[in-house]
Order: sequence, then structure tokens, then C-alpha cells
Amino acid sequence: MSGETAKPSPGPVYLVGAGPGDPGLLTARALELIAEADVILYDRLIPSSALEGARPDAELLFVGKQGGGPSVPQDQTQELMIQRAQEGKSVLRLKGGDPFVFGRGGEEALALRELGIPFEIVPGVTAGVAASAYAGIPVTHRGLSTAVALITGATEKQAQPDWRALAAFPGTLVFYMGIGSLSQIAAGLIAAGRPARQPVAVVENGTLPRQRVLTATLADIAERAEQEQIKAPAITIVGEVAQLAGELEWRREGLLHGRTVAVTRARAQASGLARRLAELGAEVIQAPAIRIEPLPGPPLDPSPYDLICLTSPNGVDALFDRLAAGGRDARSLSGARIAAIGPGTAAALASHGIRADVVPPRFVAESLAQSLRDLKIERALIARAAEARDVLPDALRAQGAAVDVLPLYETVAQPLPQQTLQAAANADYITFTSSSTVRFFVQSAGRTAENAQGLLSPSTRIVSIGPVTSQTLRDHGLPPHVEAHPHDIDGLVEALLAQARGQADA
Repeated sequence: MSGETAKPSPGPVYLVGAGPGDPGLLTARALELIAEADVILYDRLIPSSALEGARPDAELLFVGKQGGGPSVPQDQTQELMIQRAQEGKSVLRLKGGDPFVFGRGGEEALALRELGIPFEIVPGVTAGVAASAYAGIPVTHRGLSTAVALITGATEKQAQPDWRALAAFPGTLVFYMGIGSLSQIAAGLIAAGRPARQPVAVVENGTLPRQRVLTATLADIAERAEQEQIKAPAITIVGEVAQLAGELEWRREGLLHGRTVAVTRARAQASGLARRLAELGAEVIQAPAIRIEPLPGPPLDPSPYDLICLTSPNGVDALFDRLAAGGRDARSLSGARIAAIGPGTAAALASHGIRADVVPPRFVAESLAQSLRDLKIERALIARAAEARDVLPDALRAQGAAVDVLPLYETVAQPLPQQTLQAAANADYITFTSSSTVRFFVQSAGRTAENAQGLLSPSTRIVSIGPVTSQTLRDHGLPPHVEAHPHDIDGLVEALLAQARGQADA
């Protein structure tokens, strides 16, 4: 009928396994779908960096569950998934581990099939295999085990397992979600004939930097786990292969092992810092308080300028987008000196085939202005964010140069879920890489510069990338404990490590 809006065809739903926690175990297909999805419904146990590749305009919805803690009901998750798909959007249901191994993926797929919504299943690496391997335990091993069984350990919510069948199983038993039922599991297996002396291993936070492995026997595993305060998520491995944990241990503890570090920079820019921190053994909390949005504008003709200044990697990428819009590339910059505020910006230029002519010794606008003081400059272009200090354009104008300031992008607030804010506020360290990360993190928490004091835990160490960011922190009542020297990501990591070493030696 005329005047009515046609109902869109349902969008596809992808039920995707994200692996057990280590981002290196995400499949290529999972990464591809993360980059394409309109909507991502994600669980608590997905890798911390899994959403870095999501589109800036993608809708990200947390639908996590936590034993004994806040949870989003399964029916609500399913309703959201179906609703978004029926709006014609492509929906990614991102699950920890594998969607068909205790992930309720089968239920969701049946619901989609019943409604005629197209779907695709993307398997993921399951914790029973991955966490065991990261603990140095092969679930099958010649002479010890020729079979493996994956079992839900949440016995209080399920019919009681057939303990006799499990005790007689000729191989390794891997229990998921069984920490709260460990004493019942051990007692049931022993009563049914499994040897009380059989080796058992519990792997807590498998594949993550904070992974812990506890080895014992069926007779004492429950008591030992309680003494060591083992908590979910964890898997329990019962069988002779568990004795190999000590022999085949291959992971080394990094300098930041056991520490949590919150990263507040934009998700797309956070990956390098987060990766380095994770490699050092830290548990990284992704709390992107800002988002970078390019500003529209006409194609850029750089020919009138004898100096072009770039003040961030984001500005470099946006500059080349403007050049490309006019059919130009790096060759069009050959008539100008190129100045970069720091090595990160210089590296971004190098990725486009441009070597910066000027990089100041200190990575702030004042130092860049000082480095340009003796150059003869007639007309300069400063490519930067929409909101920025005017130190550099003012200094160049004072030298007699005609200066054009070109805003290429803006930094906007990225709302953070309450659980992310809480985790970041209680981290061992929280890093701030710009004044905007400070302002918008405080804003996300519903605070202002006047009442931001007390936002972070008293034990949280604040790490600042440089003096401008440090001053913004002080203005918000959050004086930094550590400041990077030099004022870049390398300097930030080194400063954090020095602080961690000092605390360890204290």
C-alpha cells in the first residue's frame, strides 16, 4: 500500500566463538566479522582487545554473565539479537570460547531458524583445550590418555551427572564451570571408582596473563582450591595428563604479571599499547573514554605551503584521506618541510612514505615551536584536532609566517559501561595519553573537574603521557603518580615498568 514503509529483510546473525581470552586465539573469520558488523552482542569472557576492530558506528552491547554477579538474562540477550536482525542489521553474537561448547549457541540458532533469520556459525577455540595447553597439559597423550570428555560442572543447576560412566571413561575429564561444585565432583568420581590419588589440575583464567594453575589429587583438590581461593572462570582437568603441568610449563611471567592496567585511549589507537602491556604480563582493561571522528572537508591542495605540521597520528591519517580525495598522494608533499610532534606521528608519516624533516626533542607543542624557530617559513599548515592548544600557530605567526589551521578530526566522548568504569577505577594502574582521555573518562563516570577526586581507588597509580596531560589530571584533582619521559607510548611503558619495579622492591 502506498505510504507504508516496507519492512526490511532480516539481517544475518553470526554466532561467533572468540576463544578463551588470549586475543591471539581469535580466528581470522571472527576478526573479519567484528570489522563488518552493525551490532555486536558480546560476553564477559571475550578477549579484552576483541572489539578494537569494530566499526566506529557499530552498536556494542554487553550481555555478559557472571556466576554470583550481575548478569544479562539469556532470554533478554536472545530478544536483542532477534530484534536487531529484524531491523535489517548484521548482528554478531560474540561468545567466549566456542558457541557450541556450553555456549548456548544451539538454542540461539534454533530460535533464529524458527523465525527465518539467516545465521552462520563460526567456531572458536574452546577453553577445555586451550587453557589446558596454556597450563602445559595435553588433554590426550600417548600412554596416558586416548580420549577426552568435556563436561559441565555446574551440577547444582543440572541433573546429577552419571558418575559411574564418568569414572569409567578411559581418558581425560575436563569440567567447565565447576569451581562451585568441586567437592561434589571429586566425591562423586571417587565414590564411583576413580582413584583418589589421580592427578587433577585447576586452571583459573586460562590463557590470560593472570592465569593460575593448581595441581593436586582428587582427594584434596577441593580443599586446596578453597585454600588458594581459586575462582571462576576456571576449568578442572582430571586424569593422568594433569601431572604433566609442571614438566611442560612454557609460559613465563612478565614484569607486570599479576597487575591490572587500564587503557583509556580511543579503541582504534589502544591496540599497540594494550598489546605491549599484555606481553609484559599485565591484565589490560580496555576503557576507551574517547572516540576519533574525522571531520568532513574539501580535498586538500598542499602546494601553497612550505611547512606542514602534524600533531598526532590521527591527523596524519586524516591528512592523507584529504589528499586522496583530490587525487593526490605523498608526492604532493614534496615542496614542503614536514614537522611531526613526536615519534608516533613520525611513524604514521613513515607508513605513508614520508620521513619527517623535524621531530622535536620533547614531544609537546612548545618544543616543536622551538625546533622551528630558526627556519624561514612563509606559509604553514597545521593539521590537527578540532580542539587543540594554539601554542604552535601563535609561535609561527610570531615568526612572521602566514598560518592556516586545518581541523581534520574531533575527539568525542565514548560512553563506558558501569562495569568497565569500575574495573578501570580499581586497576593497579590507569594510563592517560591525552587531556581528552582525562576529561571524558571523568565525564563517563558522571563527575566533573570539581568532584573527580575520589573517582579512582586510593591504590590505583595514575600514569600520564606528558606534562599537558598531567596538568589536566591535576586540574581534575587526580595528580599523576608517574609521567612518561619521553612523552610517548614507549616512554609511558618504561615509566610504568619503573614504577612497578619500585613497588616490587619496596
